[in-house]
Amino acid sequence: MGKRVLLIEDEPNIIEAIRFILSRDGWTVEVHSDGASAVDAVDRKQPDIVILDVMLPNKSGFDILRDLRAAPEHAARPVLMLTARGQKKDRDMAEAAGVSHFMTKPFSNSEMLDVVRGLAQQPTDGGDA
Repeated sequence: MGKRVLLIEDEPNIIEAIRFILSRDGWTVEVHSDGASAVDAVDRKQPDIVILDVMLPNKSGFDILRDLRAAPEHAARPVLMLTARGQKKDRDMAEAAGVSHFMTKPFSNSEMLDVVRGLAQQPTDGGDA
């Protein structure tokens, strides 16, 4: 497996923080900031992991996650969802939509690395899980 992340986030400080944390660990981090075209970006880039913000311009992260899970080619792709609102209802909505992991902002560098590394170890082909 490669080490490619597509970060779907519109907040410049968060983008730079995640890019720094992950690229230092050997990950290639590509960024997409518009919710309306996020699924197209996943189609084009075929990342190993998607990091998805809940609050995006033009389409919510929950809707994007539902669209990804409905597409056979993305159904098993690991998705880490980020939100500044750590309310239980947000976590429940993300889990209902099929999120792989849910994380609240702010997060620690080590927490981000541990979660992304863990998601990279998960089988995505439906094989010998």
